[in-house]
Amino acid sequence: MDMETQDILWCLGAVFTFNNIDMDGTITKGGYSSYMVVHERFCYKIPDEYPLASAAPLLCAGITVYSPMVRHNMNQPGKSLGVVGLGGLGHMAVKFGKAFGLKVTVFSTSISKKEEALNLLGADNFVISSDQEHMRVLTKSLDFIVDTASGDHPFDPYLQLLKIGGIYTLVGFPSEIKFSPASLNRGLRTVSGSITGGTKMTQEMIDFCAAHKVYPKIEVIPIEYVNEALERLIKRDVKYRFVIDIENSLK
Repeated sequence: MDMETQDILWCLGAVFTFNNIDMDGTITKGGYSSYMVVHERFCYKIPDEYPLASAAPLLCAGITVYSPMVRHNMNQPGKSLGVVGLGGLGHMAVKFGKAFGLKVTVFSTSISKKEEALNLLGADNFVISSDQEHMRVLTKSLDFIVDTASGDHPFDPYLQLLKIGGIYTLVGFPSEIKFSPASLNRGLRTVSGSITGGTKMTQEMIDFCAAHKVYPKIEVIPIEYVNEALERLIKRDVKYRFVIDIENSLK
């Protein structure tokens, strides 16, 4: 892997866009700034035809799932993908999976997510993870699993769904990860983690989304609505990302 261009973030560390010390010693103010000055190698070109409001979540939720999916070759048409959790990250994993030509199964603890998973996002299958019989039927049926859930949950039931040599990628942050070694060893399975991607892969993702018309599901809000939006986030009342309209909010 070309560390200079592919994963420079991991090589050099990160300067966070909000309330962090920048390279020149100033405090970063992120997207709420009227302008920012950054090195050109850390800028991305958004294609003219791609809506800026839709591009914003790509740089967070989008690259979080795109990066490990591409790194682990989860972009092979005809393969099968499981997505654990259907929120901001999960809905992007479903969208990328379908754009890659995968057969996508969504796993959730809530039956209320079934309609949006199948009809809104185009998933091929929906499974309630507590339905042991349905889970058993899917044993060794998936090539890949992207786990986006941050709440604590068991891992062995999902690992059993992977085929021999299957790959399980965790992008959420549960408080702990526990599973039986047999869940890995007996199936030659791999467990990996990821949180973001390098500059080269991020631009690749943006271009891919523009070419394949992959758009996050968003709700654009004025900055005055941010407190209400935070309350709705706590209640999980958003599909699937809020985007603040900074341009019009600052007029």
